[in-house]
Amino acid sequence: MFEIKDLAVSFGGIQALKGISLNVDEGEIVTLIGANGAGKTTTLRTASGLERPESGSIWLDGQDLTKVSAQDRVKRGLIHIPEGRRVFPTMTVLENLELGAFLRRDRPQIAKDLEEVFSRFPVLADRRQQAAGTLSGGEQQMLAMGRALMAAPKVLLMDEPSMGLAPLLVQEIFDIIAGINAAGTTILLVEQNANMALQVAGRAYVMETGKIVLSGESAKLMAADEVRQAYLGG
Repeated sequence: MFEIKDLAVSFGGIQALKGISLNVDEGEIVTLIGANGAGKTTTLRTASGLERPESGSIWLDGQDLTKVSAQDRVKRGLIHIPEGRRVFPTMTVLENLELGAFLRRDRPQIAKDLEEVFSRFPVLADRRQQAAGTLSGGEQQMLAMGRALMAAPKVLLMDEPSMGLAPLLVQEIFDIIAGINAAGTTILLVEQNANMALQVAGRAYVMETGKIVLSGESAKLMAADEVRQAYLGG
């Protein structure tokens, strides 16, 4: 459903991505793990159109999106939840969610999707008129997820959803990710918490300094000595 082919990206003469390739089949959760600076966030930002590649291509549903604008990628169902959540702090929870559907025109379905988001995230329903900036970190992450769901995603690109959250909230966020996937949304997940990411994903890619160095089923990677020692605390 979603594929990156031989993607290369540079910043100021430094090559951040060195010809990486990966794919995510329909209905999968695939995770991309690696140390800070490995190129994971750059991969997602380039996939969603926020960075320009030097070479390579990005595909969704058999269509080449490499030269398609970020806005049009959203219209086609490629939705990015960025690192750090990036909610609009002075706008209400409801306004943030409505902005998620800004490019859509199917008003009756938008209303149904809003009720579905409130059903999935009851805390957002309770705080719908509250300024997003006053929410806790976990609530803001739920809002970022809800806003993305309002865009009717085919593929969700999720960047560090557990960043800065307490351990109990981390488990809740990963349960939500699994639920979103079970409802039919395909997910490419970048996550520093490799243990949780590998538990929720069916397949994984391991990045080091702009290259993919390992890939395969998550269970097999969790059992691999090099992955355990580098990312799972031995």
